[in-house]
Amino acid sequence: MIHRCDWCGSDPLYIAYHDTEWGVPVHDDRLLFEFLILEGAQAGLSWLTILKKRENYRKAFNTFDYERIARYTEKDVKRLLTDSGIVRNRLKIESAVRNSQAVLEICREHGSLDSFLWQYVDGTPIQNNFNSMAEIPTRTALSDTLSEDLKKRGFNFVGSTICYAFMQAVGMVNDHTTQCFRHKEIIDLT
Repeated sequence: MIHRCDWCGSDPLYIAYHDTEWGVPVHDDRLLFEFLILEGAQAGLSWLTILKKRENYRKAFNTFDYERIARYTEKDVKRLLTDSGIVRNRLKIESAVRNSQAVLEICREHGSLDSFLWQYVDGTPIQNNFNSMAEIPTRTALSDTLSEDLKKRGFNFVGSTICYAFMQAVGMVNDHTTQCFRHKEIIDLT
């Protein structure tokens, strides 16, 4: 029997996400930006809700091309507010535009979003060894720092809890529980 982290339950979409994506180190700027936006969109909702809307988000937000999104106007915001395939929250939509503009600035300063984000873990994923979901924090001092730094750069929907979930998703931290078959697989990727 395959042991997985308890959070993924039995939903096939959740299981596929857990087994193939969650915790895998991401170094692609577009995909990092996608996760930042989706984690922000998830605030107050379940991650499964966002996963079910992910393909719609990709279509609605031009495959998360942050250079293009940075040029969105009020007309684009209104278009997105009528798109039933995404979370139609004005603040979250406007945040995606603002965050894309901040990403452009980061890329000018650091060469890439990847370089900027991964410096927080010195380029190497943090390998945690939690035995149960109850041990896994929802935020850490590191996610607090990342959140503060992103906010100073003009980002929205990047509170510490969102930042920690982001860090887990993109493999900056390995929070697969030790019984989960992916725990060692993720370690072996680094």
